[in-house]
Amino acid sequence: MIENAVLWLLDLLAAPTVGLTSIFIISFVSATLLPLGSEPAVFAVVKANPAMFWPAVLVGTVGNTLGGAFDYFIGYRAKVAFAKERQSRWFGWLKRYGAKTMLLSWMPGVGDPLCTLAGWLHLPFWPSVMYMAIGKFLRYVTMTAALLYIPDGFWKSIGDLLGQWIG
Repeated sequence: MIENAVLWLLDLLAAPTVGLTSIFIISFVSATLLPLGSEPAVFAVVKANPAMFWPAVLVGTVGNTLGGAFDYFIGYRAKVAFAKERQSRWFGWLKRYGAKTMLLSWMPGVGDPLCTLAGWLHLPFWPSVMYMAIGKFLRYVTMTAALLYIPDGFWKSIGDLLGQWIG
């Protein structure tokens, strides 16, 4: 029964008529502290329909930014959980540079905790969200354009080189 429900949900999210909905949900969830990447969803929709480049990038940006804002509110309410980290370099760095540090919210592994710490430090909400949105928008434009407009042969050669280097 659970397997059928999961398959139904995956079918629903994969349906072309809800591609932007899928991008929004995946982008939102991937901006939380859950390990999930949203770029493949954006790229898949754009690859299937290149005319969807800007709508997909914008929906991904909005979903990811709202997920970052969600992280901000988690941090805002989670002072006790981070009390022992108060003396770390991250806190000093965030206090020093303020909301502008949210430009780095796009970085894998670092960006989502930054949003949470920004909330914990009570950095100004709207400037933080604005900088989050700018950083995330630039990431989606760059990643999607690179995947879409750089020939597939280039990515294959990069994969081959990495395979040789690792193996």
